[in-house]
Amino acid sequence: MNNNLKKLLSEHGISHEKLADIFGISRPTAAKIASGEKEMTISELRKLAEVLGISIDEVLGEQKPSEIVLEKCIKQAEPIGERISIPAENVEKFKNILLYITQKIGALPNVGQTVLYKILYFCDFDYYEKYEEQLIGAKYIRNHYGPTPVAFAKIVKEMIDDNQLIEVKTKFFNKDQAKYIPVREPDLSMLTGQELMLIDKEIERLGGKTAKELTDFSHKDVPWIATPEGKEIPYEAVFYRTDDTSVRKYDDKV
Repeated sequence: MNNNLKKLLSEHGISHEKLADIFGISRPTAAKIASGEKEMTISELRKLAEVLGISIDEVLGEQKPSEIVLEKCIKQAEPIGERISIPAENVEKFKNILLYITQKIGALPNVGQTVLYKILYFCDFDYYEKYEEQLIGAKYIRNHYGPTPVAFAKIVKEMIDDNQLIEVKTKFFNKDQAKYIPVREPDLSMLTGQELMLIDKEIERLGGKTAKELTDFSHKDVPWIATPEGKEIPYEAVFYRTDDTSVRKYDDKV
């Protein structure tokens, strides 16, 4: 990225002094960034892209965005303060959140398995971006249709066997659809007010969308974009999101 950054600064006539003003840092620190001695923070990367009127990918340069994001996510996989960097799936929490979501919108004609996949994904990854803590902590892989929770089928089977959910096979716009209807009430004592508030917001903004609309939306999300097909999507990639899917204001350094 060093050569590309030098080229961008030169093309746009941005001196070390101006770069320092943009980032709100000292001139010597800005000089180190310009020379490649120091990496930009995520917030600095966003600020520069905004000032130049280009995408973050263009600031990053020749290397593929997915490679850069994955490399940075690997570097940041070490614990940072209280941040949990390795997902630790909470099965009981998963079950109760799924019960809560299906209780709220499971009967809607558009809400089948694919829609639930995406709502669970955005609940998990949006919560992580916003609060740097896990909500469910489920593992998701990238497939052609968007993020898929790895343990979904196993957990749902357990819930059906335990008479917590009923699976119904239907059609939506002439396409096969698996719907899930809750049999018991969710245990909301497992959720904090903050967690429940975010889930409600996700249900409100995503629950009325079709599987196709949510698939297209998930394809704009950097964590999905940056992950090779069939691989696990890293939570740390949420801190490289663009405005299309980001749910956090980055006024301060991350």
